[in-house]
Amino acid sequence: PRESQEMVFDAHDKAFAFFRGTCQRGIYDNMRTAVDVVGVGRERQFNRRFLQMCSHYLVEPTACTPASGWEKGQVENQVGLVRNRFFKPRLKFASLHDMNGWLLEQCVLYARSHPHPERRDCPVWEMFEQERPALVPYVGTFDGFNARTSAVSKTCLVAYDKNRYSVMAQAVGRPVEVHAYAERILIRQDGQVVGEHPRCFGREQIVYDPWHYVPVLARKPGALRNGAPFKGWVLPGALGRVQGRLRGSADGDRQMVAILQAVSLDGLPAVEAACAEALAAGLCSSDVVLNALSRQRPATTPPDIATPDALRLRHEPIADCARYDTLRSQSHGTTSGAGADERAQAGGHESRL
Repeated sequence: PRESQEMVFDAHDKAFAFFRGTCQRGIYDNMRTAVDVVGVGRERQFNRRFLQMCSHYLVEPTACTPASGWEKGQVENQVGLVRNRFFKPRLKFASLHDMNGWLLEQCVLYARSHPHPERRDCPVWEMFEQERPALVPYVGTFDGFNARTSAVSKTCLVAYDKNRYSVMAQAVGRPVEVHAYAERILIRQDGQVVGEHPRCFGREQIVYDPWHYVPVLARKPGALRNGAPFKGWVLPGALGRVQGRLRGSADGDRQMVAILQAVSLDGLPAVEAACAEALAAGLCSSDVVLNALSRQRPATTPPDIATPDALRLRHEPIADCARYDTLRSQSHGTTSGAGADERAQAGGHESRL
């Protein structure tokens, strides 16, 4: 990968962590990742983020004079020497991580087995151990990222360094802040992380996280089988076995989407446990899995509400079923008396006739 600011930060941190200390003064070429303006003589305007890194490690930055190669301590010659020493013939590695690990091991072996140029009776590694206490103590990793604001496309993708990375579906329509580290991409919106991926160093590549697109499946469950983010998606454990069982049913995609959406509420371990319980019972449907999941949730009791003194009852009601019988007898007597009066009135009308 090319020299970018986050790569410079990562190189400093890995070196200082290995040395278990930092130098008091650092001599830098006038690279754009460190120097914004080159003035007259040694006048320099360093980059704000670069100064933050130097302040974190307590390193005093010093810039070289332009066109004065002798001030850089023959760094270019040392790079060529290391290339000839360790990379001839040309080697192949599966990843940059493997190459860096191998190179570190070879450098340590060389330092342990070769004498120091000034102290021929002492290996380079032993001299380094003697000088290590003179270093400034290592205070930990500097949060070295390159920040950039970016827009989110309708397909939940954010572009950075000629590649695209997925974010959560709810982030669509608003800008996000991309924090680019040497080995990962972190995407935030309103302070919340909406996407995190290993960094891709190719070109025109798309890095998906299928979980970002699960809310979209509620409208388009068929995308679980044919959508680009879900191609080659292997679900873990019992969840994957449930998907295999549901794949043959007519509404299997819709049932699987309902199970996947429960992950955002209850977490992946709880959903896997519910799927395992359903499979052990010989049943495989979204209703069974969601029912098992609901039974796993801890019972919640409503909070007690403090009643103000002004609303307290002075005479609390007493349950007495005999009062109901009394009311019935009173109602029956009133109804009977009203019927006798009506009959008496009817008889009087007949006598007059």
